[in-house]
Amino acid sequence: MTAAQPLDVQPTPLALLLLGREADPKSERGVECPGDLPAPSDPDLVERARAAKAKLGDRVFVLGHHYQRDEVIEFADVTGDSFKLARDAAARPDAEYIVFCGVHFMAESADILTGDGQQVILPDLAAGCSMADMATAEQVAECWDVLTEAGIAEQVVPVSYMNSSADIKAFTGKHGGTICTSSNAKRALDWAFEQGSKVLFLPDQHLGRNTAVRDMGMSLDDCVVYNPHKPNGGLTADELRAAKMILWRGHCSVHGRFSLDSVNDVRERIPGVNVLVHPECKHEVVAAADQVGSTEYIIKALEAAPAGSKWAIGTELNLVRRLANRFAAEDKEIVFLDKTVCFCSTMNRIDLPHLVWTLESLADGKVVNRIQVDKETESFAKLALERMLALP
Repeated sequence: MTAAQPLDVQPTPLALLLLGREADPKSERGVECPGDLPAPSDPDLVERARAAKAKLGDRVFVLGHHYQRDEVIEFADVTGDSFKLARDAAARPDAEYIVFCGVHFMAESADILTGDGQQVILPDLAAGCSMADMATAEQVAECWDVLTEAGIAEQVVPVSYMNSSADIKAFTGKHGGTICTSSNAKRALDWAFEQGSKVLFLPDQHLGRNTAVRDMGMSLDDCVVYNPHKPNGGLTADELRAAKMILWRGHCSVHGRFSLDSVNDVRERIPGVNVLVHPECKHEVVAAADQVGSTEYIIKALEAAPAGSKWAIGTELNLVRRLANRFAAEDKEIVFLDKTVCFCSTMNRIDLPHLVWTLESLADGKVVNRIQVDKETESFAKLALERMLALP
C-alpha cells in the first residue's frame, strides 16, 4: 500500500467563503488601519449576485448597514442603521429569507422582530462587533450581584444600547429596562429615571456619558465606570451608591479612535470646517465638535448643508467616503475626521464573495449561516425592545 499523497487543492475565487461557515471567537473584533479600504472583489461576482438575487425574487430581502462597503450596498433592498434595518425586516413578513449585511447582534435583533416563518442569514458568522463582545451575559449577571450587595439593585434600571447581544437585551428586559439607539438615548434615559434613581448603561460608556452630560445636564461626577475585569467592577459600594449613571466599560473600536487632537488638527488644516461626530466618540471629542448625532442624523445634516460647506465626519470610513462622493457635485467638502484611515474590520467581513455564496446557496435551496435566538432569550429581549418602541 502506498502512502497517501497530499491533495492538490487549488484555491478557488470563492475560497474566502469558507470563513463564513463557522464563527471564530478569537478573530479580530475591532478596527484595522491599513491605509486604505479593502480592494473590490472580482467584478465577475457582480453578475452572479444579480442572477442569484433575481432567481430568489421576493423570497429574499437584503438589508445593508450604512457601514458596509459599496459592492455590498449595491445589492441591498434597504439601507440604514441597525434598528431601522431590523424594523424594515419585520415589515416584510412575506420575505422567506432576510439576508442581513451587517454584524451578528444586528441579525439577532432581526430574528427577534421577524416572524417564525422567516429565516435570518448573516453572510459571514465572523462578522461580530467589538462593542457587543465587551459585555457577556455572565459578566452582566455578576455586575447585578455587585449592585445587589451594595443595596442599590432595586433602584437601578438597565438601559442597553442596540449594539448589544440578544443575551444582554434579554437581561435588560428581564430586569425592567429598555433598549436605546444613538438617536433616542435621551428619551430612553428620561424614561429610565422615571422608573428608578440610577441607570446601568450597557455596553457603550461613551454614548451613556455623552447623553447624560451633554443632553441631560448631569456632571461627569454623576458617572462611574464599571470594569467587568476588576473585582466589584473596580468600584466601592459608596461609589456605586453615589452614582446616577453606572457605565459599562465598553466602547466602539472605530469611534474610540477619534481624539481631541483629531479635532484640533482638522480645524487647523481646513479653516471653517464643521466637525460632526457620532455620540459613540469620547466625551472630549463630542464636547469639541460642532454637531453630534447618529448615522441617520449625519446623513440628514449633510443633505441639508449648503453648497461649498466643509465637513469633517467622525464615523466609519465606508459611510464617510460614500457621502463624500455623493455630495461632491454639490461642492460640499467632506473628509474623514482622523488622518489615519480606519474602517470597521468586522463590517468589512461581509464582502461580495460571502454575499454571492449566501444568495447562490439560498437559490439552490440550502440555508446557510442562519441566526436563531432561543425562545426564552427572544421573549425577554423583545420585551426590552417593545419598551423602547413605546417611548414617548
